[in-house]
Amino acid sequence: MSHPLNTPLGRFGIVTSEDGPDGCLASIPAGAMTNPLTGAATIAPLAMLVDHVGGLVNHHRRQDDEWTVSSELALEVAPSALDVVATAPDVPVVGTSRPFGPKSDVALALCEFTHRGQTVATGTVRSCYISAPASLTPFPDGPTGPLPPGSLSDRMAVEVAESGGAAKVLLQHQDSVLNNSLNIVHGGVSAMALELVGSAAVNDGRGDAPMHTASLRVNFLRQFRSGSESRYVGTALRVGRRSGVADAQAVGPDGAVAIIARLTAYLADTR
Repeated sequence: MSHPLNTPLGRFGIVTSEDGPDGCLASIPAGAMTNPLTGAATIAPLAMLVDHVGGLVNHHRRQDDEWTVSSELALEVAPSALDVVATAPDVPVVGTSRPFGPKSDVALALCEFTHRGQTVATGTVRSCYISAPASLTPFPDGPTGPLPPGSLSDRMAVEVAESGGAAKVLLQHQDSVLNNSLNIVHGGVSAMALELVGSAAVNDGRGDAPMHTASLRVNFLRQFRSGSESRYVGTALRVGRRSGVADAQAVGPDGAVAIIARLTAYLADTR
């Protein structure tokens, strides 16, 4: 199922093939995308896909009076992932998910991501069940079709900001297409942005010796809304010769931290 282009899923070309409580399957065109902060190839679209397929299978396990919100997600990336996707950038990455363990007030989904049959990443999404909101913003109906042109930053409505220091910053502009049914920024969009600023922080000044993202762990603390002061901030905690660790935060228009992430990267080496 192709999603309307005026939805978060359609904006990034996600196609959902299977959709239910026992498992979900979807794909995203991850090739030819670059980090607006570095100009380098990025695995950030996989963060969007793990949020979608993992969150979706959890969502389908809800009761009639329940709704789901993501509380945390994790992505583990194979060292060769970028190279595998780059060899056939027009082929989408396919993500599958399945429930893990019994459902209670929370649920956990396991995810796997492949490119032409080769596993490039795994992931998990944990969702909390809340009382169904009295009102939800439905995804609008609209045309489906080829993915619209534009860079990753165009589709995410982000802009590189002058940080005045070592931190790497992306501003999150308002764009209603990027909001979920709770009318806040879609969790997958935020997860992508946190990967972008985190990986840029560990690669600052590395030139031709880049580190590739190996893991991304995201905790959703509160609702994140776009606005003139909304931003993603990545800060390197430690960068060595072969590995680096960064913290990343999504800061809302009120100045409160809404989402946090920890990113680990390693020197590119696919031997």
